[in-house]
Amino acid sequence: MPTSPETDLNGTPLPDGSSGWIRVRGAREHNLRDVDVDLPRDCFVAFTGVSGSGKSSLAFGTVFAESQRRFFESVAPYARRLLSQVGAPALDTMDGLPPAVALQQARGASSSRSTLGTLSSLSDVLRLLYSRAGTYPPGADHLPASAFSPNTAVGACPTCHGSGVARRTTEALLVPDPTLSIDEGAIGVWANKAWVGLNVRRMVTKLGMDIHAPWHTLPQADRDWLLFTDEEPRMLLQGNKQGEASAYHGHWSSAEKYLLRNLAKTQSPAQREKLEAFIAEGPCPTCGGKRLRPAALAITFAGVDIATMASMPLSEVCTLLDTGLADQARGTDRHGAAAATAARSLVKDFSARVESIIALGLGYLSMDRPSTALSAGELQRVRLAGQLRAGLFGVLYVLDEPSAGLHPADSEALYAALRELVSSGNSLFVVEHDLSIARNADWVVDVGPSAGVLGGHVVHSGPPETLADAAESATAEFMFDRAPVPELAAREPIAWRELDHLSINNLRDVSVSLPIGVMTAVTGVSGAGKSSLLAAILERLEEQAGTTGDPQRIISIDQRPIGRSPRSNLATYTGLFDAVRRLFAATPEAQERGWQAGRFSFNVPAGRCPTCEGEGFIAIELVFLPTSYSTCPTCRGTRYNPETLEVTYHDRDIGQVLAMTVQEAADFFADVPAVHRSLVTLLDVGLGYLTLGQPATELSGGEAQRIKLATELQRPRREGTLFVLDEPTGGLHPVNVRDLVRVLGRLTDAGDTVVVVEHDMQVVAAADWVIELGPGGGDRGGTIVAAATPADLLDVPASVTAPYLRRALVR
Repeated sequence: MPTSPETDLNGTPLPDGSSGWIRVRGAREHNLRDVDVDLPRDCFVAFTGVSGSGKSSLAFGTVFAESQRRFFESVAPYARRLLSQVGAPALDTMDGLPPAVALQQARGASSSRSTLGTLSSLSDVLRLLYSRAGTYPPGADHLPASAFSPNTAVGACPTCHGSGVARRTTEALLVPDPTLSIDEGAIGVWANKAWVGLNVRRMVTKLGMDIHAPWHTLPQADRDWLLFTDEEPRMLLQGNKQGEASAYHGHWSSAEKYLLRNLAKTQSPAQREKLEAFIAEGPCPTCGGKRLRPAALAITFAGVDIATMASMPLSEVCTLLDTGLADQARGTDRHGAAAATAARSLVKDFSARVESIIALGLGYLSMDRPSTALSAGELQRVRLAGQLRAGLFGVLYVLDEPSAGLHPADSEALYAALRELVSSGNSLFVVEHDLSIARNADWVVDVGPSAGVLGGHVVHSGPPETLADAAESATAEFMFDRAPVPELAAREPIAWRELDHLSINNLRDVSVSLPIGVMTAVTGVSGAGKSSLLAAILERLEEQAGTTGDPQRIISIDQRPIGRSPRSNLATYTGLFDAVRRLFAATPEAQERGWQAGRFSFNVPAGRCPTCEGEGFIAIELVFLPTSYSTCPTCRGTRYNPETLEVTYHDRDIGQVLAMTVQEAADFFADVPAVHRSLVTLLDVGLGYLTLGQPATELSGGEAQRIKLATELQRPRREGTLFVLDEPTGGLHPVNVRDLVRVLGRLTDAGDTVVVVEHDMQVVAAADWVIELGPGGGDRGGTIVAAATPADLLDVPASVTAPYLRRALVR
């Protein structure tokens, strides 16, 4: 149908408030199949579809990438080198494109020195407040703002250098068994009988101490000197050299100095691991874990120092700051008029920043929370809060599952924030699996119909209500309540484990009863303490391993990457590639040439392409433009040299096998049990769209977690295994969640125990026992709100989850 300025390709008119279309033609990024689609500007557009269908390829890989490419063309070439850029997307044309900002799922910085405060710039404002308007002790010098930062030389505690942590040793660590004598190896770091231990025993004897007496019988002063003295005396000793008596000078060093010196210089992982056993970490004795110099900690506002302020939940900070301003107004604080004026201005700015974060359900976080301890969803919402406050107009915001990690109760606040972006005159494109978000969008683009090579088409593009008529849409089944209603039929546990007095992070002396042989869902609002409870349960069960009733094997499956190099991929991690290489080595062509399975590894020089060294691509540095990654011209992306590719199995070479999706490979290797078994488990957890050679660096946290689960599922079964998973449905479409629930159900049917942290009501409904934490996040959480079967949870008045579970059960 011909298009007009008012209608899209299908003749659908522009939504109210839209100023026109972004017209995409011939999009071929990743698995997109020459996609033509019109997307309304100044609207809330949701991109839906099963996992791997091509949603992100269209929203991020095409629309955002093209917008960024065009923007950077206006930037001076020299400056482009300083900007993070993506390559040009594969498409024909795109019209009507505004400047775009992407807020993607990403892990935090690798350093604990990066915190929520530094990411959001809250720390900058707070440091200025304490510098300009803090209460200084009488006679104290004025400090610059940098003196309140643990990441600067003028601010960092001189003892711990701003880390807040001291690595020290103790007598108990250095002497594990005080009934032993020095000669018997009482001092652990010198316990060996080699030269170091012999030399120490000679020096101790020279000093007049008994090396044969039990350690605990030695005078405390002598024990302290041997372990911790700063003295380093030299002494003349008698020894043997090649069987002959000889004299030499020994140089004494305490056990602590010896330990720290060798830890600093050793290059041996085994030696480092051995020495680390004698070290304990604890709060720095100088700053008490606050990371700052005493001079900075002596300055207060509202009666507290800056470190205490930074450790408080954001929901409480603004109230405390208002108290500080009130103190100034009453004249009870030592401030002049200039300081009071600065305080009012800074507190106003700080409060505006904090309120935008609290509005997104993150009030339980504190400014000193390390970014490494923030989830990908929390990080994205922090960045979203910054954009809300920026007040830009005419921008296209592209978000990647902003509801990730959110309880349904928190999603309502998120939706209000997203609407605020649109009402401010911006366009909003959101890749989402939370259908409550999609239902409230102005426009829905459903990509599919399936994943990988079976996806890449626009199944529907139009208002949400018209998605109901899209026959090929897997999303419509769940969005319009056509899916079967979950049945609440809890299994009976085979035993119960009582876990008492669990305290970690915000958990407050919690005791739980954990059912064995069934699935337990741990739920609650964001920040309630779910992951903390999971960690505490794991720690306690591992401590009690081997006692009656304990699971025989504990498997914790998290979302950490399966590898940090592109050479690590799905096939190598699961182990199925070993079997594939053996198949190729058993072919007549390979046997004639005398090739073993190792020849078919892209990490071995004999078999891999010499140009790309088995990477399949080459990086092209363009100086003023982003680094371009091009398919290797020699092997054309296969990773292997021509000789290796001459060997085929059922008319496919090893490079073609790596390029297969899991679904394709399952059909291809249907008659090879060793390979097919691994592929079936990958299909069961919803990963049929991934290719066997998919680099680990390109996998999301949820995909990595499900690969780990599939790897465990294919191993020989052991009775009584405990599987622990933290939000395994992250990044999954409801149809994929349904498949995952079936897998978890098979585990419990086989007698295993599953404990899973989840917000998805499909998983909660399928559980046999639910533990809900709350009632709120942060300091308002950390307690058990409910512990019941899903059916009984519906009748718990204090449960925040119950209304959403009931909604999932009623059509």
